Amino acid sequence: MPESPQFHTLSNGLSVYLKEIHTAPIISTWVWYRVGSRNEFRGKTGVSHWVEHMMFKGTEKYPAGYLDREISKVGGVWNALTYLDWTTYFETLPAHVYDIGLTLEADRMSNSQFDLDEVQRERTVVISEREGHENQPRFLLSEAVQMEAFTNHPYRYEVIGLKEDLQTMTREDLFEHYRQFYRPGNAILAIAGDFQTEAMLKKIHEIYGSIPDRPGAEMEIPDDAPLGQEKRVTVTGPGETSYVQIAYRAPRAGNRDFFTLTVLDSLLTGPSSLNMFGSGGTTNKTSRLYRALVEGEISVSCHGILQATRDPYLYAINLTVHPAHTPEDVLKAVDQEISRVLDSPVTKAEIDRAIKQARALFAYSSENISNQAFWLGYTDMFASYDWFENYVEHLAQVTPDDVLQTARDYLQPDNRVVGFYLPEEGK
Repeated sequence: MPESPQFHTLSNGLSVYLKEIHTAPIISTWVWYRVGSRNEFRGKTGVSHWVEHMMFKGTEKYPAGYLDREISKVGGVWNALTYLDWTTYFETLPAHVYDIGLTLEADRMSNSQFDLDEVQRERTVVISEREGHENQPRFLLSEAVQMEAFTNHPYRYEVIGLKEDLQTMTREDLFEHYRQFYRPGNAILAIAGDFQTEAMLKKIHEIYGSIPDRPGAEMEIPDDAPLGQEKRVTVTGPGETSYVQIAYRAPRAGNRDFFTLTVLDSLLTGPSSLNMFGSGGTTNKTSRLYRALVEGEISVSCHGILQATRDPYLYAINLTVHPAHTPEDVLKAVDQEISRVLDSPVTKAEIDRAIKQARALFAYSSENISNQAFWLGYTDMFASYDWFENYVEHLAQVTPDDVLQTARDYLQPDNRVVGFYLPEEGK
């Protein structure tokens, strides 16, 4: 059985979370920074993601390309991801060479170079990434819905950023963002795997203890008022398929309603995975919307997305329209199923099945060493590790009355944005 996690804080403010797991000779190291698109504003959208790219461009100690070769040579993997509330970097390595991950993350925490030529080259890469997204109808629809769902909060912007901002940001903009947020006091070092805690902690003190913290002001994030009325947005573009996205304002992950909405999501569309690095899955073929819309040949597919976030975000239902139907047909069918939840009591057996599916997906996403290390740091980006440890218990406490009340509170037309993607003829 895995040991209980150990939590420490270095004198420079770095949080250190350690979990011994002796099932395989592997150690997974993650560094989490509390910075994402939530910390951006118009003119600098996409800066967090671009900084993530620059962190792979090398330091004086580890030139670009060196670590790719060294990590591949020992059979390890490394990667990074930027999202709404956070940016994270990880290395999963054989236990006998785990210190590669420790030393490289300590080095680039304070010594990333942001060479001007590399910044310019990466500008082209990031803009190309953005343009690639623009060829995807679902991205165009999601971006339009997100912009409509928020007026002031930075959640209104996609993580990739606006193209006009990517074209005008400077090397100084990137480096200032890096200096503000990439510091020990704004970071969590989370490690799980085959190690001894006392020895690992000693090593961490040696490598990270001398990194000075820097002053960092917490950004004032503006709130958004309730939507107050249904909003609609239509996007047109190339392709032959129509899509529908119905996005409801949703509670932050630390709100008790989040767990009830998780069960409601499982009931309606099948469970959503909270772990972007997870594995495995469960079927959604028993969900209400699948049976009514997919088996009823009104939509080709349907799935829900509920993400754990620091501030209130969105619960989105995404559907691919069947060729024999229209987006309005799909919306009408979804509303009929939601009305059934509101008008007819949901049975305990149905709730139990939805909880079982959500718990199973949660278990799949927590099963290996890399995922255990992921959860150590991830939950601190929006709550605390207690959130992870009590997740299953919170789900088990959800009752049919809770589901009904949450549906009444959140799944109302005046709390949503409805987006249609319509293909343009001849394109």
